[in-house]
Amino acid sequence: TPNDSIRYYKSFLQAGLMSLDPHTGHIKAWVGGIDHKHFAYDHVYLSKRQVGSTFKPFVYALALEAGLSACHLVPDIPYTFKKGEFGLLKDWTPKNEGDEYGYEVTLKYGLANSMNTITAWVMKRFTPQAAVAYAHKCGIRSHIEPVPSLALGVADLSLHEMATAYSTFANRGMRMEPVYLLRIEDNGGTMIYESQQDIEEVMSEEQAYKMLDIMMGVTEGELGGPVDPEVGRQRKTGTAMRMHYDVESRGYDGIPWDVKIAGKTGTTQGNSDGWFMGIVPDLVTGVWVGAEDRSVRFTRTDLGQGANTALPIWCYYMKKVWEDPSFGVTTRPFDVPETLKNDNFDCTNGSSDDEPFDGGEINEKDLFN
Repeated sequence: TPNDSIRYYKSFLQAGLMSLDPHTGHIKAWVGGIDHKHFAYDHVYLSKRQVGSTFKPFVYALALEAGLSACHLVPDIPYTFKKGEFGLLKDWTPKNEGDEYGYEVTLKYGLANSMNTITAWVMKRFTPQAAVAYAHKCGIRSHIEPVPSLALGVADLSLHEMATAYSTFANRGMRMEPVYLLRIEDNGGTMIYESQQDIEEVMSEEQAYKMLDIMMGVTEGELGGPVDPEVGRQRKTGTAMRMHYDVESRGYDGIPWDVKIAGKTGTTQGNSDGWFMGIVPDLVTGVWVGAEDRSVRFTRTDLGQGANTALPIWCYYMKKVWEDPSFGVTTRPFDVPETLKNDNFDCTNGSSDDEPFDGGEINEKDLFN
């Protein structure tokens, strides 16, 4: 029936991937979609979708720039943006999904677990206008409305923009404009085109490393939150920890815990888009997953979240990259600036023996409400 055909075509999940060397700006991989023959649309440069929580690092960067440490404690309670504040027409109070309010967490724990309340606290203190300005400085070119809900990532941005901006953290605070074409020569060897890169210092190398450290909590987990009654203590949690656990039914995980990865997951309204932005010292890679029609959504967040849709693609890709020495991308740790080598970045001194959280398998019926 026509209804069957519509449901069939709308159930396809599209994906985009962009990978670049943050030190040169050279684009190493550009995958615009799942099948160019049937879906000839570029989801790297042309497509713009809500970025969800992958925008949060730009908000947290404001707090670190202002001198707050990653270990700064913030009460996990709902924070209300009042009517008239930042142009709001009515009160707005962002909340966490299934949260237990009333305890204090560090900024690093807040980002590791993508807590809307903690991001709202930062946004109220440093303003949406400042967040927009910082994102633009990092390489975002699209217009962004300076609204409080930007704390949850309501802006429509491209994967190209996001990868560019994240590369600034990996390149000691220097933003390199991405380049996919270096030069063009005629058959006589005469140069007829040579790329001109825009290079700008966005932040200090100390600030850039502090942002990498806080984003490493996303993949390694951070200790905090309420006491788990099953174990009688707090657990170390992070939205991308599953990349390290070795589960028999998965092929993308099992990345050794000592491999340092900074990253951020993202899930948009109604579980429409899934994102993962991952950084290793010599490569920045972003992945977006979603349907062509943004009204097609997963029925549950545990299935539609970026950790369950985009992150596996990133892991499969990086495993292949690490296997081939010719790419020059190793599992070396991030370089710590000399001025920070005596600093302590451990907010908890904790350890974890948590079991991985299984988001389940993607099923066509889960794509529709």
